[in-house]
Amino acid sequence: MEINTAQVKQLREATGAGVLDCRKALLETQGDFDKAVVYLREKGLAAAAKRADREARQGVLDLYSHGSGRVGVMVEVNCETDFVARTEEFRRFAHEVALQVAAANPRYVDVTDVPAEALEAERAKARERAREEGKPENVWDRIAEGMLEKFYAEACLLRQPYVRDDKRTVGDLLKEAVTTTKENILIRRFTRWEVGETAE
Repeated sequence: MEINTAQVKQLREATGAGVLDCRKALLETQGDFDKAVVYLREKGLAAAAKRADREARQGVLDLYSHGSGRVGVMVEVNCETDFVARTEEFRRFAHEVALQVAAANPRYVDVTDVPAEALEAERAKARERAREEGKPENVWDRIAEGMLEKFYAEACLLRQPYVRDDKRTVGDLLKEAVTTTKENILIRRFTRWEVGETAE
């Protein structure tokens, strides 16, 4: 099958992958654009997993102000090298993370950051709700686990649907950034302030 440069360019713009990777994906999928995107994402997931244990100490702090200064966000996003930290793609990714934090107000970066007490409180709340709704006791734990997944999707940044495309999560966006930069990237921490809120 013949793959033309317009197809490669379109796939490259959609995924950020390199020219050769886009051409190979289109060849592997017989020119099917959607399947090629999935192919590149899966390849990116494998590449991201290989890079996950590499040290990431460079990066940027991105500051974002929203709603005429009513909401302010600061995020720290790290990568392996200063070279990547200065690229437009990396800075754009950090800014998108800050925008996500402003819009969706997560409490934690990932599931592993949720304190055990908070998990137990959510689990107990879900079991109590199931009991009040008259559900059989033997399904309370299963219901609680389902409610925890919903809690993670709301409270954990990497599990949240991306505000610009709710078919992807912020975690997917992170994996795509790792694939594009070919470096390990970490969202280290974030802080969100809103005018009039009280300090905890």
